[in-house]
Amino acid sequence: MPVAVAAAVAEAHRREWARVLAAAVRVTRNLDLAEECVQDSYTAALTAWAATGIPARPGAWLTTAATRRGLDLQRRAATARRALPMLLPEQVEPVPGECDGEEFPDDRLRLVFTCCHPALAPDTRVALTLRLVCGLSTAEVARAFLVAEPTMAARITRGKKKIAAAGIPYRVPSAAELPERVGAALTVVHLLFTTGHAAPAGDDLVRRDLVERALDLVRMLRELLPGDPGVAGLLALVLLTDARRETRTGDDGRLLLLSEQDRSRWDRSAVTEGVALVREALRHRPPGRFALMAAIAAVHAESPSWADTDWREVVGLYDLLVQVWPSPVVALNRAVAVGFADGPEAGLAALEPLAAEPRLAGYSYLAAARADLLRRLGRTREARDAYTEALLLTGNSVEREFLTGRLAELGG
Repeated sequence: MPVAVAAAVAEAHRREWARVLAAAVRVTRNLDLAEECVQDSYTAALTAWAATGIPARPGAWLTTAATRRGLDLQRRAATARRALPMLLPEQVEPVPGECDGEEFPDDRLRLVFTCCHPALAPDTRVALTLRLVCGLSTAEVARAFLVAEPTMAARITRGKKKIAAAGIPYRVPSAAELPERVGAALTVVHLLFTTGHAAPAGDDLVRRDLVERALDLVRMLRELLPGDPGVAGLLALVLLTDARRETRTGDDGRLLLLSEQDRSRWDRSAVTEGVALVREALRHRPPGRFALMAAIAAVHAESPSWADTDWREVVGLYDLLVQVWPSPVVALNRAVAVGFADGPEAGLAALEPLAAEPRLAGYSYLAAARADLLRRLGRTREARDAYTEALLLTGNSVEREFLTGRLAELGG
């Protein structure tokens, strides 16, 4: 039973953290206190579930435990509570302009917008939301940002202090406030999705809980802003990318590259919905980064086979994306596309300038991309070195097994 209970609590943490925390914040109106109560509820579950059995609805059990704990602490420690970050004024009545629970029944969206308040620096908004809404560890958030863990820990702490100092409310913004807030929220959801799509650590390639949470949140944003091209583009990107989920590993758990995947098993309903959303998003001029990223995903989704992929179109879309969003990861992906459009020598040339990019230091996919281009060029010794570097930087077991296989093929 202890093993089963521990597994159930771990699963509930992955799937229910955001719901439990959001409910606790609503009850306590206090961010730090809510986090403490949620952590206490998970600790209590280890003992209680071992004695009484795993509940049919773990999330509901944890939510009840966390909110009761919060109310109890409020009653017993009112003075201490006043020193902690307050997310709402003392009154219980809704703040004017605040959306009520009937219109937005999922408190996770309220939590996202609280963390994405303009009073916070853009990077802090995303980091804080990933930590609080998604329950990611500080190390996982740091990896998503390509920064050191201590740097991310300090950023999250500063974000919490800023929430306290600014008196940021726990609510969905009014219609007038939404436009300036949606960009940060979209970035949050995108990073949440990418973290789940290619899990930075663990035994599974995909963290389904994070992928599904990202899809849930972007659909909520779509309901909030049905005419926003950024929301349409991000929803398209998530749908088109996740449509391949079931084919990304084989029956034996081995990672399958895009060229190896069985396209007949891709989720065609998701592809159809995604392509329609891409067209909608691209009608806005100039197209935004999520629309362009979704357009790239659509090229792959609509290609009948790997051999039929229009790599020239992919490179052209990356050229536009680099202008809109000059990210080193985008430049890396563009170099990979160039390697397929113009050959591995051209791809390697496009990749070389990124070796000096500090934000890619320790980024395993840079070494892996370089290794593949060198392998295709027949530069075996250099390819082995690059694969070894990528292996040292990779924390996901499925990806590690793939890289180990590549090394074995090269005699490494």
